Amino acid sequence: MAKETDDDAPRKKRKTGSVLVWVLLAMVITGLGGYQMTDFGGSRSAIGTVGEQDIDAGDYARALRQEVDALGAQFGTQVPLDTALALGVDQKVIQSLVNQAALDNEAARIGISVGDQTVAQQITEMRAFQGTAGQFDRTTYSAELKQNNLTEAAFETRIRADLARGLLQGAVVGGYAAPQALTDTLANWAGERRGFSLLRVTEADLTTPVADPTEAELQAFYDANTDRFIKPEAKRITYAALLPEAIRAEQPVDEAELKKAYDDRIDEFMVPEKRLVERLVYPDQAAADAAKARLDAGDSFDTLVTDRGLRLEDVDLGDVSKAELGAAGDAVFALTEPGVVGPLPTDLGPALFRMNAVLAAQETTFDQAKGDLAAQMQVEAAKRAIADRVEEIDDQLAGGATLEDLAKEAGMEVATIDYVTNAAAPEGIAAYPGFRAAADKVADGDFPEAILLDEGGVFALRLDEIVPAAPIPFAEAKPQVEAAWRADALAKALTARATEIAAAVKGGASLASQGIVDVTREIGRDGSVADAPSSLVADVFKLDAGAVQVIDAAGFVAVVQLDRVIPLSDLPQDDAAALRDAISVQVEQALSQDATALFTQGLAAEAGVRLDQQVIAAVNAQMQ
Repeated sequence: MAKETDDDAPRKKRKTGSVLVWVLLAMVITGLGGYQMTDFGGSRSAIGTVGEQDIDAGDYARALRQEVDALGAQFGTQVPLDTALALGVDQKVIQSLVNQAALDNEAARIGISVGDQTVAQQITEMRAFQGTAGQFDRTTYSAELKQNNLTEAAFETRIRADLARGLLQGAVVGGYAAPQALTDTLANWAGERRGFSLLRVTEADLTTPVADPTEAELQAFYDANTDRFIKPEAKRITYAALLPEAIRAEQPVDEAELKKAYDDRIDEFMVPEKRLVERLVYPDQAAADAAKARLDAGDSFDTLVTDRGLRLEDVDLGDVSKAELGAAGDAVFALTEPGVVGPLPTDLGPALFRMNAVLAAQETTFDQAKGDLAAQMQVEAAKRAIADRVEEIDDQLAGGATLEDLAKEAGMEVATIDYVTNAAAPEGIAAYPGFRAAADKVADGDFPEAILLDEGGVFALRLDEIVPAAPIPFAEAKPQVEAAWRADALAKALTARATEIAAAVKGGASLASQGIVDVTREIGRDGSVADAPSSLVADVFKLDAGAVQVIDAAGFVAVVQLDRVIPLSDLPQDDAAALRDAISVQVEQALSQDATALFTQGLAAEAGVRLDQQVIAAVNAQMQ
């Protein structure tokens, strides 16, 4: 093939590859992200070759860094290179560079290139090289290349290769048209809608309730399902703990401080009488009077709210005191039972007030509050006392004291628990997040240390052993076994009942005669039904019109009847055409992508691929 320059390149071909060219240029500029690579394994600067084309080690390093950064953005945290390599990021980068090199090698082999004018135009249009005036700046251009260890000649050679590669790809990806038969088939499939009726079968629909299990039935169920009753692997942990509640009663309480605390919180103990109130404000007195007249004529307060374009939550004041209602307080509090008063003046304008409930005053005397106040003050004092002892407890541990010694010398409680990570409902000391965090980390041989809990209290722990997972003995697991047996028996009974209903419908009975039916008049393949498994719609689309089927999923049993199939032809013409066009574009893109992949793979196989694992390892090591 003759060399193609900027002057003689066919217009159509340049247009076909333009998108790819710009994508490739964007990748080049992204590579100028400031990540500098210098030397990889001495004189060797290529990680491999495809035919006569080298795969530059710097290109590999930059692409790898970009992929690792993208992975970190996806996970929301910085990803170590070792983790990225374990996920195969390096193989993804290498394959991309091999494909690129295969295209470069073929472009060079058949003589595809572009002229200097085209290269210059592309470089001067790149934003990375534009100055403050928004035009190409020679100084900026040189500085950016120097920062990334690139010479102008090397960079311009790269741009020329990218453009040539774009021309070659453009020749491959252009001209694909979606087959009409394929487009129609996919459109008819995707555009089809279905209407169906659904009867959910619940325990209330059973003709006979599920009987209580016998001891023998429970034992047999346990024996057949032992794997469902397993104690998970646990850490057997011994801990010493001192919690505020343990020393609360020892803390002295000053009567004067109690009285001061009561006075400071008097609003909590002396709550005035209140009302649950809604307020509907009008712009002027005439509008408010007209609304009151409608109310007297029989309209409801709710109707007046709706007519104002409001919702009930918009007019709800909650529970308010007489003082909080201002000038309207006396009239509203004069109501002894729910009702509406007004119009009454407010800062926002005349308003109608609906009183919904009377909340009696709540008065708690000092003597009544004294006990709770004292307990709260003692707990706070206990927290301070424990915090003051953390250093002392740590010193004892550092001096060789065991957790058991702490029970004698520091008055701490010592106990042993089997701790399970991520237990559903941790109890006791395991309910404290600080303890769980320490228990998750503790390993064999770790030295116990004093740890202060955010909620107050201190503890230290040690790992005694790892307790392997094991079946829970029947006697201990019996409540779980009975619950599982009942769930299993109920599921079987519901399925049997649903099968009876389906048989009756197939025999001529209407589905509605068997219970409450939900009707979905029209739904697409991507639709969903509330409180139903995601597989329901897919099952419906497998049925023929009029078919009846039992749907049995985890926690869900129902009978479904397909009422009608709505083909694409029933959709509005514009919607159907839009769907066909969208599918046609997707098919063409898929064909183009497949053709490009096959073409590139073929080029690589024909030219031969050689990778230098030592150079790749050297680059990876330098990036650590």
